[in-house]
Amino acid sequence: MNDALIANRDSRGVVTLTMNRPANFNALSEEMLEALQQGLDRLASDESVRVVVLAAAGKAFCPGHNLKEMIADPSLAYYQRLFEQCSRVMLTILKLPVPVIARVQGIATAAGCQLVAQCDLAVASTEARFAVSGVNYGLFCSTPSVPLLRNIAAKQAMEMLLTGEFISAQQALERGLVNRVVPPAQLDAEVEQLVASILQKPRAAIAMGKDLFYRQREMGIEAAYQLANQTMAVNMMNECAQEGFTAFTEKRQPAWKG
Repeated sequence: MNDALIANRDSRGVVTLTMNRPANFNALSEEMLEALQQGLDRLASDESVRVVVLAAAGKAFCPGHNLKEMIADPSLAYYQRLFEQCSRVMLTILKLPVPVIARVQGIATAAGCQLVAQCDLAVASTEARFAVSGVNYGLFCSTPSVPLLRNIAAKQAMEMLLTGEFISAQQALERGLVNRVVPPAQLDAEVEQLVASILQKPRAAIAMGKDLFYRQREMGIEAAYQLANQTMAVNMMNECAQEGFTAFTEKRQPAWKG
């Protein structure tokens, strides 16, 4: 992993991935996308990881793609490779077996807003702002629209996509793009509160639940119930559920292994 992405892990299995190109506002350059992909791939098979926090250095969270790179090679093949590369990162976040929390301290626009929408949870500073602003430059934010529409109501998503206008952190909270909004000085504490709550739950149940959550969302209701039934049954056979129910009947706290 190069220094575009800094990884820090604590003793609890919480990994913070920090995008570290503040001079260009942590744009999703080819370098940054590759660093994110490598960093996430390393975590995907690491069973000691419990939670991933995606953060950014400097004033901005992420302004989207690097526009200078985009106009330097104006070919269809290049653009196809670039957007496929970005989509792989987004899908890796979705498929990661642990929750990914976006820590948003500043602006998140275009593919940067996409990144926030693709994370499982998001905690934002009151100073954060969000936009899918490609339309202002003649480029409709098609790929950011994919997770955006899966986070907020259709007409609100379409308004953002058609106007390119910013929304505040409070508006993002009200629309469902982020989970919590706090003053900048409280951002880390609020992320930690969310992390601590997740760490109290068994990793195996969360992994099964996250996989089910996103798969059933794309299905019809009957297929979704069939998949959910099977997931619940498999989860019940897992030792974490057996321990949880036994602890409940014995009126004690569960002692989960992970």
